[in-house]
Amino acid sequence: MSRRGPRPLGVAVVRGRSMLPGLRDGDRLLVAYAAQPRVGDVVVARFADGTVAVKRATGRRTTRTGGAGWWLLSDNAEEGLGDSRARGVVPAEAVLGVVRWRLWPRPTRVRGV
Repeated sequence: MSRRGPRPLGVAVVRGRSMLPGLRDGDRLLVAYAAQPRVGDVVVARFADGTVAVKRATGRRTTRTGGAGWWLLSDNAEEGLGDSRARGVVPAEAVLGVVRWRLWPRPTRVRGV
């Protein structure tokens, strides 16, 4: 029987308006780091320039080097292009975790679409 240890949990903070209307600037999120995302999940990812962001995983893609990756988009497309539209495919290993709950200000389970 194989044993898996508990998945590490952590907190992330939403900055900006890119995930409106579901998530707002200042929301505190419970993140399951190392969880495997599914299409529609809200994730925390590190872009190539080092920026860590909360985005929605909208589809699996292949990176330029042929590796597995994700297409990540903002829920609020009007708020700039800080997502895959401007930055391209994010390697799978750069998707750090899956958002499970908004902890503050209104505790709510965060689900994929």
